[in-house]
Amino acid sequence: MENTDQDLAVVILAAGQGTRMKSSLPKVLHPIGGRPLVGHVLQTARALGAAEVLVVVRHERDLVAASIAEQAPEARVVDQDEIPGTGRAVEVALAQLPDFAGDVLVLSGDVPLLDAATLADFVAGHRSAGAAVTLMTAVVDDPRGYGRVIRDAEGGVERIVEQKDATADEAAVDEINAGVYVFRAEALRAQLPRVGTDNAQAEKYLTDVAGLLRRAGEHVAASVVDDVTLTYGVNDRAQLAEVGRLLNARTVRRWQMEGATIVDPATTWIDVTSTLTPDVTVLPNTHIERATTIATGATVGPDTTLIDCEVGEQAVVRRVDANLAVIGDRVSVGPFTHLRPGTVLSADVKVGSFVETKNAQVGVGTKVPHFIYLGDATVGEGTNLGAGTITANYDDVHKHHTEIGDQVHTGSHTVLVAPIRLGDGAKTGAGAVVRKDVPAGALAISVAPQRNIEGWVEKNRPGTAAADVATRSAQKAGDGPQGQEG
Repeated sequence: MENTDQDLAVVILAAGQGTRMKSSLPKVLHPIGGRPLVGHVLQTARALGAAEVLVVVRHERDLVAASIAEQAPEARVVDQDEIPGTGRAVEVALAQLPDFAGDVLVLSGDVPLLDAATLADFVAGHRSAGAAVTLMTAVVDDPRGYGRVIRDAEGGVERIVEQKDATADEAAVDEINAGVYVFRAEALRAQLPRVGTDNAQAEKYLTDVAGLLRRAGEHVAASVVDDVTLTYGVNDRAQLAEVGRLLNARTVRRWQMEGATIVDPATTWIDVTSTLTPDVTVLPNTHIERATTIATGATVGPDTTLIDCEVGEQAVVRRVDANLAVIGDRVSVGPFTHLRPGTVLSADVKVGSFVETKNAQVGVGTKVPHFIYLGDATVGEGTNLGAGTITANYDDVHKHHTEIGDQVHTGSHTVLVAPIRLGDGAKTGAGAVVRKDVPAGALAISVAPQRNIEGWVEKNRPGTAAADVATRSAQKAGDGPQGQEG
């Protein structure tokens, strides 16, 4: 949403430690779909066009704040004090908005699937009802672990009871609090100071505000979300995986609806930060990560991982592991190829099997067929590197550059000892070790005379199968026409 809603502020709760994750990384920074959990919530807040976005932090404060600054520089970080609880978190955030008189939408930093359209409808319903607070609720088969929404005889919201404070009858209620609220700021500001800590966890519960508002005669509304999975939170690694799977399924389907062919959605993972275009084909067991872009007509997979890569039109990339690489139009790569950062493959390049490239720029139409290492190199157009060619770029202290011109042909098992330059049209012989620049059109060879030492095997490896067969072969040769008696 492009327009700013001056009457909407978003408060994101991201202060918890998340002990059930059993991780040194704060819970809200665990990633799914190419972003940390809190990053997804921040992107949704941005899409809503809120006038203010505040994120309440405490555990690993500096680490979380740094991630927030990277994901959404416009968001304001607010520090929670020693008083625990969601009510206190919202209270310290609201203190940063002393003159704000609109609506305050409260979200959790560990609930990443809620989309802007659902939340926009939620806020609109709250405003049309004239409510002091509207709760987002869901009806679930297994409500364990969630706060229960207790309604009165007329169906109105009476209060919310946390799991640890619920009686047996209250615990049997299957309508849960989804942890998403929108408050009229003045009503919230009036009731938060009255919230106490007389509960099983000795915390200031934000949920208590609903009961206080009802007792004050204010209208407390609830909106039941149609898709309960939108409200799924993350408290442990199992839930992280499940929420990640749900996000990925939605991402894959979105690109299918945009015209991409994704053969096996169950084994295809696409980050929300990646971009596909119509008529892309993605084959099974493919991971498309971070800022990767794939252009029209390209085929990617199977068994391929692309991280921060650019894939051109009509390219074919199969069984490839690539990171920070540019793959041009109509390029063919793979199988079993490793493209490391700094690789740029121009149009119509062919890179074959068991090839590794790093910081290598390859010109139009060049062939890098198989069993090749190309590191710290620039290769011109129309060149053909023979099987087993390597650039020896490291002298044990520094990396050095290799420059290969246009229409160059290296023989099999050529070693190019950098720094070195092969001029346009140059060639190397098979097995050449090239230590000096090769002029344009020259042939570089490094050949030692071949010497055969007769009888070496029989003398040095007596009794072996090789010695026995060599002896028999020599005897047979000796019994030939020239060795027969007359």
